[in-house]
This record gives sequence, structure tokens and C-alpha cells, in this order.
Amino acid sequence: MTRTVSPEGGSSPSMVSAVPPVSDGYRRYAVLLLMLLYTVNFLDRQIVTILAEPIKNELKISDTQLGILTGLAFGLVYCGLGLPLARLADRVNRVWIITGSLALWSAFTLLCGRATNYATLVAARVGVGVGEAGFVPTSHALIADYTPKAKRASALAFFSMGTPIGSLLGMALGGVIADAYGWRTAFLVAGVPGLLLAFLVMTTLKEPRNAMTVEARTTDRSAQMSFGATVRYLAAKRTFWFMAFGASIKSFIGYGHAPFTAAFLMRVHGDEIASLASTFGLKPIGFIGIALGLLSGVFGTISSYAGGVIADRFGGRDLRAYASVPAVASLLSIPTFTIAILSDSAVIALTFLIPSYLFGALWYGPVYASAQGLVPPQMRATSASIMLFIINMMGLGFGALVVGALSDLFNFDFGFGPAEGVRWALLASAYFGLISAVLFWLARKRIREEMVS
Repeated sequence: MTRTVSPEGGSSPSMVSAVPPVSDGYRRYAVLLLMLLYTVNFLDRQIVTILAEPIKNELKISDTQLGILTGLAFGLVYCGLGLPLARLADRVNRVWIITGSLALWSAFTLLCGRATNYATLVAARVGVGVGEAGFVPTSHALIADYTPKAKRASALAFFSMGTPIGSLLGMALGGVIADAYGWRTAFLVAGVPGLLLAFLVMTTLKEPRNAMTVEARTTDRSAQMSFGATVRYLAAKRTFWFMAFGASIKSFIGYGHAPFTAAFLMRVHGDEIASLASTFGLKPIGFIGIALGLLSGVFGTISSYAGGVIADRFGGRDLRAYASVPAVASLLSIPTFTIAILSDSAVIALTFLIPSYLFGALWYGPVYASAQGLVPPQMRATSASIMLFIINMMGLGFGALVVGALSDLFNFDFGFGPAEGVRWALLASAYFGLISAVLFWLARKRIREEMVS
């Protein structure tokens, strides 16, 4: 038996065993499967970023409209549905939620490929957001239940590797397929894997609550009765809010840069990119998709996993490491990105994007592990959803929109032109990372006292 903190803030014994209710072998399988689903999740979510420029040119839309398509249209519904679906996940079989979410977002990705104008494409992207809203917080809660506390950041970091791997596949495959067959075909191809994986999830993924004792399930349900109780409990956790808002600004930067980095390379370094692409027998969009996909995928994967391993290793001695790692990484990513964006060479720009990607995902494991460790087990899905609501509302909802609006501002109002407009929009938004670093550092103050599970 372990001792947890009750929703009202007091301490009470919990009947939920500290021993995960699955074997080590099954736990590894389940986390791997969830990581593969997250890869498909991000492939379907982010493929639009490499397709942004051909979509913009065909549909004749502005960078602000592009920001709405790639961010706000998806982000608002994704964030709005995340909280109620997480509350549902704290009460019902989470495997059902993941299976349904996977099938729904994959089907709407297919419909993106059938869009005939801007309005129908936005509507299909909203549908993708509806499907994806139930996946991540539910998966976080499952992984936390599967995994011992000492390995939780590493497990969540491994799961989060789906972000860079999915981005790699989305950008590389999306770019090559778009060059060969058009951007609509790229969406059609992206939607198929999720529909195939839905059956595997439904038949092999286990709900760990089923392995609990009757007493544990009764205790588990009794602590899930009020969303307000979870919010009141978290209200006193300063660490949670510093981590959440620090991560939300990192997300704002990441999602804001994603659809416009390829546009920057095309507009600022178009001739050099065309020359480099022809060397490899590719067209520009295909080359940029593969190049950015490999950079973000390979180095983002290393970053994601390393962040969790480093946090677990040093966090075992001092829990403040869970906040220190993302704080330092936030600072280190700024100067290298600045060099990349200000360079007059595409090769130098791509080279200096490498350390930016290496530092860019170090926060995933430590931040998400904190969201799980700052609350009792019965609040994990809701806690994750609240954190993800903050992160995604800022990032998905406004990142691309603000960067696109800044690009139009520099382009039209300041007269910089489309190439320099997007360059300075990317550069200006990168320096919000300074605020993230401060917030993560502030989280160190009370994290040791506020961790409970």
C-alpha cells in the first residue's frame, strides 16, 4: 500500500498498488505501441506543414490564413475536447477511447485529401483535431499506470519520440509524394496507417485498471468524481503551473515555426535549394521535406529520449532536475536558431538547425512526468489534459497564427517582402524562449515538496 494525497489536499492511504499491474515485457510492448500511435498522430497532424507552401499557392491564401489552417482550426477543437475526454478517460476503458480517436483522426486525414477549397480543408482539419483530442492525455495516464515512478520520465520521453518521428515521416513522405502526385495524395496516404492500427490497439492493448483489486478500483473511482476537485488540488501546485506555461511557450515556438521553416527556405534560399534538390534528383519541396524531416526526426528523437533519461538519472538524486533540464535547453536553443535564420546560406541554415532540434525536445519527458507525479494516480489523465490544454492552446492554437500574422506584418506593413517577412517572424518568435527558461527555473523552487506519486 502507498500513501497518496487526497483530492481535498489531505493525506490518505491509497489501495492502489505501487507495483504496475502488467509485466515488464508487456509494459515495453504497450509503450512501444503507444509510441507508434503517437508517430501516426503526429504524421497526420504535421504533414500539413510541409504541404503549406503548395496549398498556399494553389488556394491563393495569405500567411495568416495558412496559420489558421495549420494551427488555430485544429488547435481550438483539440484543446476544447481534450478536457472532457480526459475526464471520461479517468472513468471508462481508456483503450476504447484510444481506438476511437485513432480511427476518427485517420478518417478525417483522408478527407483532407478530398478538400476542394480552403473552407472544406479547414473543416477537415477540425475533424482531425476532434479525433486527436482524446489520445495524448489518455496515453499519458496509461503509461503512468504501466510504469514504476523511477522510470516514468524515460517512458513518457520514449512515447514522446512519436513527435519527431511522426514529423520526420510527415515532412519527408509528404514532400516527396506532393512533388510526385500533389498535396491531396499526400493526405490520402497519411490517413491509411491509423485505420490499420486501430484493430491492433483494440485487440492487444490492456486497460491496467482491470488488473487492480476490487478495493483499488473502488478507491480509484471514488477519487474521480469531481473535475473541480482536481483543479482545486492543482491550484496549490505552483510547480505544475510554472512547468505548464513554460512548456506552452516552447510549444508556441515549435508549432509556430513548423509550417514556416520550409517556407523560409523556399523564399529566402529558393535558388540554392533548387540546386541542392537537383543534385539528389529531387524537386525543392521533396528535398526540403526530407532534409527537415531528417533533422527534426533524428535529432528531435535523440532530444526527446535524452531529456527523459537525463531527468530520471539526476532526478533520482534531486527532483529539481525535472525543471532544470528544460530551463537550460530553452536557453541553448536560441543562439543556434538565430544563426540559422540570419545566414545567407541554405547549407549553413540547415546545419545550425541541428542543435536547435537537439535542444528543442528535451522538455517533453521531464514536463510530462511532472504532470503525472504532482497528482495522485486517480487524477493523472485529467492532470495531463489540463497541462496539454495549456500547452496546445498556446502552441497549436496560436503559434502558427501569430508567426503567420507577423510574417504578413513584416511583409506588407513594413515592406520587407515575403522572404524577409517570414525570416523576421521566425526570429522574433524564437526569443520567447527566454520566458520559458525563466518559468522552468521558477518551477525548481517547490518541485521537491510538491511531488506526491
